[in-house]
Amino acid sequence: MSETGAAKKKGSKLKWIAIIIVVIVAAFSGGILYYLNGLGAPDPSNTDEITVEIPSGSGASYIVDLLDEQGLVKNRTAAKIKAKIGGYDSLQANTYLLNKSMTFPEIMEVINTGNFDYLLKESIKVADGARLEQVANDISEQLGYYPKEIMNKWCDTEYLKELIDKYWFLTDEILDDKVMYPLEGYLYADTYYLTSDDVTIESFTEMCLDQMDEALTERKAQIEASGFTGHEFLNMTSIVTKEATADDQAGVAGVFMNRLEEGMSLGSDVTVCYIFQEDRVDLKVSQLSSDSPYNTRKVAGLPPGPICQVISDAMDSVINYEDNDYLFFFAGPDGTVYYAKTEAEHEKNISEHPWSEEDLAQ
Repeated sequence: MSETGAAKKKGSKLKWIAIIIVVIVAAFSGGILYYLNGLGAPDPSNTDEITVEIPSGSGASYIVDLLDEQGLVKNRTAAKIKAKIGGYDSLQANTYLLNKSMTFPEIMEVINTGNFDYLLKESIKVADGARLEQVANDISEQLGYYPKEIMNKWCDTEYLKELIDKYWFLTDEILDDKVMYPLEGYLYADTYYLTSDDVTIESFTEMCLDQMDEALTERKAQIEASGFTGHEFLNMTSIVTKEATADDQAGVAGVFMNRLEEGMSLGSDVTVCYIFQEDRVDLKVSQLSSDSPYNTRKVAGLPPGPICQVISDAMDSVINYEDNDYLFFFAGPDGTVYYAKTEAEHEKNISEHPWSEEDLAQ
């Protein structure tokens, strides 16, 4: 073969090699693009929420099938590959709210981290100022228990001892026979979000106590400096919560501090209301004369325990109470609080700002 023929043959061979390389590169690039495109959002403009329940023990491949059934996977083959190589080793069983504008990697990251923002949540509110019985009634339907079942658990001595062992701020003070409801005042007033259907009385209780732990721990040094035990502090905070609105709580707390300093009874009607599990202004003479230790009209000092649930703002009002020299206060029908240094001044405030029968009925 001539040199010219050999050169042509070699050139042809190189040409074919180049063509093959180009084809391989093109195929590889096309495959990569196909793969990456397959991991994209099925419908970028569709943000309608789709509920997806991921069962316990689900693997990445099984989750792809679940997502695909809901139309949340653009390309099942690409998703299967990504699921296998993606390193998803902490997939969280739960119920998620997803949408078709999310890419497959975004969805898997949500499930792998149990992202709270995408969880199906049901809210339960523990109202500021609510008595424990009211809380039990408010949450019973959502938790799936009768109010009596909830209250029985909250009064179970063995369960309470377990909680005392777990939370630093819960002490044997709550087990005193004079305390009407041991956990009264300890369930932090807030809105709680449930992210599963298997919430129990115990797990919900601990959600509330965890919040209370956070609030009290933040103020622990100040509470200790006040001379109150944690129980006494929540006790005072609960009374202030029921007696005044947020704007007046520091002033009212100052009055109560003065009365404690003087060795006087607190003279608080809201503690009398608590005896009868009521919220009213026009207390009966028979109620005011009750021998209950919660009757601070008759008994000096704090009652045996808190009378409602509280929030951190009220705690701060007690910690930073207004340093005044008043011993009396009276809330008029329009909500204005009138302070007095003497009983005579107090009676004058009452006479000048009387509650009408219509006011009392509201």
